[in-house]
Amino acid sequence: MDTILFLGNIGAPEIIIIALIVLLIFGGKKIPELMKGLGKGVKSFKDGVKETEDEIKKGLDE
Repeated sequence: MDTILFLGNIGAPEIIIIALIVLLIFGGKKIPELMKGLGKGVKSFKDGVKETEDEIKKGLDE
């Protein structure tokens, strides 16, 4: 999987540069909090997608 949604072809150098910019902007102490929030957001999104898929399957079965 070379492409990640809308990011296109992103490789290791680009990821490293993005990580360094984030580290400079937010500092080392805020990074764990940001990642925790990001993780919760991704989990919530996945749960929402799963619920939607389940509702669609129920509708097709009826």
